[in-house]
Amino acid sequence: MARSTDEESEVAPIQPPPLRISRKFHARCETVFKAWSTAEHVKAWFSPQTYSVAEANVQMRVGGVFDVCMLSPSGERHWMRGSFVEVTPHRRLVIDMHVTDQQGRRLFAAYTEVTFTQSVGGSLMDVVQTYSFDDPAMAAPMVAGASEGWRTTLDKLGQEVLRMSGAVGTLVRSVVHASFHLERHYDAPIDRVWKALTDEAAKQKWFGPPPGELELIERSMDVREGGREVMRGRWKSGMVSSFDAIYHDVVAPERLVYGYVMHLDDKKISVSLATMQLRSEAGGTTLMVTEQGAFLDGYDDAGAREHGTGFLLDRLGASLNE
Repeated sequence: MARSTDEESEVAPIQPPPLRISRKFHARCETVFKAWSTAEHVKAWFSPQTYSVAEANVQMRVGGVFDVCMLSPSGERHWMRGSFVEVTPHRRLVIDMHVTDQQGRRLFAAYTEVTFTQSVGGSLMDVVQTYSFDDPAMAAPMVAGASEGWRTTLDKLGQEVLRMSGAVGTLVRSVVHASFHLERHYDAPIDRVWKALTDEAAKQKWFGPPPGELELIERSMDVREGGREVMRGRWKSGMVSSFDAIYHDVVAPERLVYGYVMHLDDKKISVSLATMQLRSEAGGTTLMVTEQGAFLDGYDDAGAREHGTGFLLDRLGASLNE
């Protein structure tokens, strides 16, 4: 029995399952992807809470290095060294990393796959990290805490992404103008499409993110000239977004014109004028949407508003079939 126990104690621990973690960001994929692209950006976020990045060397290209030195509160330096295996702009990164001890001895490898997907209200980043131990005794406790480490690291990434997009942390006064036009044809009568745009219960089926992504704080709707529509909610990241609209022209069932202001937390990021026109045609209804936006004080929309509006119009079409 004693010999059997000794033999078992010499057996290396089973390699842990891959870590999987996802986070929603209030920015385009391009901005989140860019946060991985340079040492300057990586230094701002690639470390858990209470740690900082002392040094970084990032060369975003296949074969390029991804070396990061994390500094603990007590002054210990922890190196993670790696190289880019795959770089697909704005969609996917693969980095082969390994963690070393104070003497530079390898403790474990972390094969890291990162994918970026555009979604309503921002983008989704999924991380899958697969581990391979060189020194199980040292590596196992570190990997056991990886999930919490990634959670606080991604909190930092969220702040860096907002800073990069101009949504927080900038005193720059600026205005960037943009406009877009979208059309959708629905196999539904014009009165039904009009109801989906102007009836609160019908609009709740499509206007907003998928269920579970947003905790609703305030929702009201009064579609008439001079009437107001408000939607405020808290995302899983803690960020509060608000949509505050005033209707200027309501011609049933043909036209809506409204102005709206968007905030992220307390920062006003945009003021927009939107026009919706409905045209009854054989076999259904054509909806034409035109928006003119003023994006404020360094906020970089990067096409997110147009993409998000298109996503919502597709959800509107799906709701007409329910």
